[in-house]
Amino acid sequence: MNTSGRAQGVFFGAASHTLWGVLPLYWKLLSPVNALHILGFRILCSLGLIACLLLPRKNTRWIDLLKDPKKRLLVLGSACMVTVNWGLYIWAVNAGHAVDASLGYYINPLLSVILGLIFFRERLSPLQWAAFGCAVLGVVLVTAFTGIFPWIALGLALSFGLYGLLKKKIDAGSLEVLGAETLLASPLALLLIFFGGGGLEDFRGLSPRLWVLLLFAGAVTTAPLYCFARGTKLLPLSAMGFIQFINPSILLLIGIFLFGEPFPPAKIPAFACIWTAVALYVISLFLDKKSRPGEIPPGRGVFRSAVD
Repeated sequence: MNTSGRAQGVFFGAASHTLWGVLPLYWKLLSPVNALHILGFRILCSLGLIACLLLPRKNTRWIDLLKDPKKRLLVLGSACMVTVNWGLYIWAVNAGHAVDASLGYYINPLLSVILGLIFFRERLSPLQWAAFGCAVLGVVLVTAFTGIFPWIALGLALSFGLYGLLKKKIDAGSLEVLGAETLLASPLALLLIFFGGGGLEDFRGLSPRLWVLLLFAGAVTTAPLYCFARGTKLLPLSAMGFIQFINPSILLLIGIFLFGEPFPPAKIPAFACIWTAVALYVISLFLDKKSRPGEIPPGRGVFRSAVD
């Protein structure tokens, strides 16, 4: 790959994870709105935007995915997982748990390699096993020292990992799959808007600014996906494996310094274990890339498919 292509790949890869990292600022602006309503608008507005992007090009593959019973079932499963992930993420940010959410996205790639091992018989290197062990220790420590099981972090990591597991089986582009997922989830989105929280009464008195933010929920969802898809085509997976940690790092800093969330000393050993796990994981990717150039590193398939 030439230098120009690699530079573009770094730009799009970093842009995607930076956008995902700062997205909590957007959801925080919508904090006066019930999280279920935000989720409903996010699904419907994403569907509308994707339809506007694909239909003029006569791309109906995202609709055709739903005609095949097997693929329809896979899309339904991935739609359920991404809906749970989106909803939990929005709620966590607006309920003051951005730091816990960041822990989930640090853990996610490490959980994904285990899902790849279980379901696709992908091989793990010794460093990746060590990374997973450190991550497990971090979860144990955060539970022991705070007395609270990190269900938000594990819920986000597990839902996103399972989302990737299902999406790996679907042969289509990222926008096409997201279009099919949001199409299937649209009835639920309507139920959330009409009956979530206090129902339509919650929308009385919303300012024009909040309405505009709700309507742009689809754009802020699809923009980082587009950037990520471009980045993965231009960069080795090992490079994207390193760039992905921009997202939870930004989220952690936003949670502490902008949202004013506490970061008690009891969490330091747990995060130290997670950061050690991240370091071991990234090192394993680069070592594997050097030893086997041109091949996909072990344990990478599920993560790539989750956001590709």
